[in-house]
Amino acid sequence: MSADLSPHELRALIRKGQWTHPTSGASKGYIQANLVMMPQEQAFNFLLFCVRNPKPCPLLDVLEPGRFEPTIAPGADLRTDLPRYRIYENGTLKTEVADVRDMAHSGMVSFLLGCSFSFENALLAAGLPIRNIEEGKNVSMYVTSRDCRPAGPFTSKLVVTMRPMTPQQAIRAVQITTRFHLTHGAPVHIGDYREIGIKDFSRPEFGDPVTIRPGEIPVFWACGVTSQLAATSVPLPRVITHSPGHMFVSDLKDEDLTIL
Repeated sequence: MSADLSPHELRALIRKGQWTHPTSGASKGYIQANLVMMPQEQAFNFLLFCVRNPKPCPLLDVLEPGRFEPTIAPGADLRTDLPRYRIYENGTLKTEVADVRDMAHSGMVSFLLGCSFSFENALLAAGLPIRNIEEGKNVSMYVTSRDCRPAGPFTSKLVVTMRPMTPQQAIRAVQITTRFHLTHGAPVHIGDYREIGIKDFSRPEFGDPVTIRPGEIPVFWACGVTSQLAATSVPLPRVITHSPGHMFVSDLKDEDLTIL
């Protein structure tokens, strides 16, 4: 089962092209991360954007230009060990690929940011539902009307993930995820999606729609795809990111980054 694979085993499958789908539910109990690679000339401003917006963009690792082995997963390679990448040129999505060894050059800085997939194990252990895992789908992700704090030329609206729960389950989810401050922490909104500017709840901008059962309400967490929107808000020659839902799985355990 994918949940029983160690991060090393999962990354090996990804590197061989034998795992190409989203990583939600994979390597149970280990931290997953969003990836952004960009030219070093704008890396400081992007770092500042992340520092100013820690809820959607919690930093886990920043690598020097031309380095692709993160400290949070020795032996890994950020150019090969994610199931799917997006390539942006001048702020426009050009293609999606499974390997970026011929695209990530020595002048690029890599950022790894926390992902809400990392607290799913704690929610499941508490008996709370993760509907996208139940239905074999990617998590639902929406662009809200909330503005992040800009930094240099970088701007973005806040992106959120959504998991449906009953009101009682939502209260328990707040209690559980508050501890996971480096993987987005507590929800940013519960209930009416219109209050955060989501226009069409049936059509998430990223990921898949999931079933909301009678008596359930949507629960929204900040999402690292926010960093992707910020990185591509500037027409840089090339930016490389993960494809939404196709994360980097590190060797850190979820509990390593919690607040006691």
